[in-house]
Amino acid sequence: MRATGVSSSPVRHSSPAMEPSALRSLLLLCLLSDCGRSLAALGSFWHVTDIHWDPTYQVTNNPGRVCESTGTRPAPNAGKFGHYNCDSPWDLINSSVKAMKNILPEPDFILWTGDDTPHVPNEQLGEEAVLSIIGNLTQLLRLAFPKTKVYAALGNHDYHPKSQMPPGQSTMYERMAHLWQTWLEPESRRTFMQGGYYTELLLNKTGYRVLVLNTNLYYDQNKLTENIADPAGQFEWMDNILTTAAKKNEKVYIVGHIPPGFFEKKRNKPWFRSHFNRRYLELVQKHHAVIYGQFFGHHHTDSFRMFYDSKGKPISTVFITPGITPWKTTLPGVENGANNPGIRIFDYDPSTLLVKDMVTYYLNLTYSNMAWERWEKEYRLSEAFLVPDASPSSMHTVLEQLAGTGCDLQKYYEFNSVSYDLFKCDGKCRVDHICAIREVDFERYEQCLVKEGAATTHLALIPFLISIALSVHQAAL
Repeated sequence: MRATGVSSSPVRHSSPAMEPSALRSLLLLCLLSDCGRSLAALGSFWHVTDIHWDPTYQVTNNPGRVCESTGTRPAPNAGKFGHYNCDSPWDLINSSVKAMKNILPEPDFILWTGDDTPHVPNEQLGEEAVLSIIGNLTQLLRLAFPKTKVYAALGNHDYHPKSQMPPGQSTMYERMAHLWQTWLEPESRRTFMQGGYYTELLLNKTGYRVLVLNTNLYYDQNKLTENIADPAGQFEWMDNILTTAAKKNEKVYIVGHIPPGFFEKKRNKPWFRSHFNRRYLELVQKHHAVIYGQFFGHHHTDSFRMFYDSKGKPISTVFITPGITPWKTTLPGVENGANNPGIRIFDYDPSTLLVKDMVTYYLNLTYSNMAWERWEKEYRLSEAFLVPDASPSSMHTVLEQLAGTGCDLQKYYEFNSVSYDLFKCDGKCRVDHICAIREVDFERYEQCLVKEGAATTHLALIPFLISIALSVHQAAL
């Protein structure tokens, strides 16, 4: 019987293997376990993103015919669960959902932040193909978690043509609202059909709210919104919702696909147009007292973004969850831009909505194709970086640790690609990651590059200066 790496018996936050060997099962249980942590008082939810299903994927000896999403790149030795030059095959997607079901079978809710279709030219898709892919993935999640509320956001690949989200009502918005009708409240369906965004009481609980944004409206590749100050009125709507939330003492989660700020793997690469980025930052600074977490995807990597007030106090954090697709980006200038497939659990305090912790699980794609299917715990935030929770102040502490002289930066860097890129994060890499995390604002990001560049040069001199000092000391002896 072929190993699947997941068990048919539900175990909260753990996933024993189905290998016949008891030792193998015990090993996998240890890899996934949380060392006896008591999570009974906490709530938990899944965040999955960037599935990018490629229905053309096939295991073949011809490396040029494995998948359409590889473009002109060959995919030699492609396996059942995928290839780093390709988007997700169905076996990988099905495996990830089964792992979710086994590790945390009854989450409080699921965040699904989009990008479901493959990286192929528009002419290879079309409206019906896009809707069919989203529909199939919707059905897969609904069958696996029939009683679980899913808060679904649109990615820039969830439209045709891709990235061209209209700033108003459209047939595709209407049809996707129909696909998600069992998850959307009537008012949510109305605003979704008008602009692809909505808000609801989180789990229908008074005092808790979720805003699901269509940040694709702010994407610098979206030609339809280039000259519009407030596409689909989403900024004004967001401002009003958060203002009302403050009056009602509500606590809010913000969910979307494309995050503000810069891509950590390519210097000076923002996603939003500058005026949209500035407006988003201003709204978070204005309403941070009611915002208890921001959850985004798009990068395919594992990272976070910090927001500060005018005095430099950390006030909010964007958590960027890694993607399920292992696809190696073709963005010019990015090296080692693939990742292992990842899925994430967030633990939170049900009484405050404070994010307490997060655990990332992953599939080592190379190992799984060669040996056996194994989803394993990659890391738990509080254990890896020794912080008490995932509050803005704690995430600021993590950032300061990354910016220091210890080994935390290298640890973070390996987590960033979900344990795919294990090369050393050098001085330039350090600057790119630290500044992308620290500064969402365009101007302050540029200032950070200069400041951290100088700091990196200084840090690089420390070993040299120490060696000189030791040599002088030895000579004096």
